[in-house]
Amino acid sequence: MPTNPTIFDRHLLRARQRRARSRGPAMFLLEHVAADLAERLAAVLRRFDVAVDLGTPSDALRRALAENDTIATLIAAEPAAAALDGAYPRVAADEEALPFADGSLDLVVSALALQWVNDLPGALIQIRRALKPDGLLLAAMLGGDSLMELREAFASAESEMEGGLSPRVAPFADLRELGALMQRAGFALPVVDSDRLTVRYDSAFALMRDLRAMGATNVLAERRRTPLKRATLMRMAAIYAERFSDADNRVRATFEIAWLSGWSPHASQQKPLKPGSAAQRLADALGAKEIPAGDKADG
Repeated sequence: MPTNPTIFDRHLLRARQRRARSRGPAMFLLEHVAADLAERLAAVLRRFDVAVDLGTPSDALRRALAENDTIATLIAAEPAAAALDGAYPRVAADEEALPFADGSLDLVVSALALQWVNDLPGALIQIRRALKPDGLLLAAMLGGDSLMELREAFASAESEMEGGLSPRVAPFADLRELGALMQRAGFALPVVDSDRLTVRYDSAFALMRDLRAMGATNVLAERRRTPLKRATLMRMAAIYAERFSDADNRVRATFEIAWLSGWSPHASQQKPLKPGSAAQRLADALGAKEIPAGDKADG
């Protein structure tokens, strides 16, 4: 029986997230996403009796949703739930093995967690099954263009200094892939969009310190186990500065935030029209002359 590939070392991910929490995490990106998610959810005019915050690695999202009075109960679900805030009900749960019964949740939200899931299609299917009919998933994850500058700088430096490449930056999913996965998981009315946040740093080393403080350094299962050579690291920083710096010599880092929303199917939801069921021709609506296929328009 085929098994899903192991892309991320999730035990190492959890260890690095715990270390980041204990040393004072860098929260700016997570807080930015949490505020945006809360704003998006506020536009949904309905009540959610039972909601789950899935995998968000801090209480940032729960704090952002605290004033949303449409959520009756918000449960924190994360493998290290015992280390999270005590202001909300908590359950130890892994995004790849949800403990919730089918049709038990009204809402699942998640901020910057699903990009580390090895079996994202399976996770989305489990979320959809756990939602009640007409339940909502609203999630944000890192998209494919995130840290593209760091990826390019490392690739160039290793090729130049060591004659080969090793995995350094995670291969985050692009929007087309995510849209297809939402449909495959059975969500109704799926929407996938993205926004970009450009953060500026004094150097590539400052960026890497922030990634460490986010618990977001390299956890790829195929990562090189030997220490990075100092000469390669210095060359990477130099290439980064050469290619991605502004006039003030500060460097840019791109974070693409991919947004996923979809509903568990329900009979009341809007359905697309069947082919050929339109009551009016498109040409009539546009006030244009219809030209049969194969004919040429008059010059």
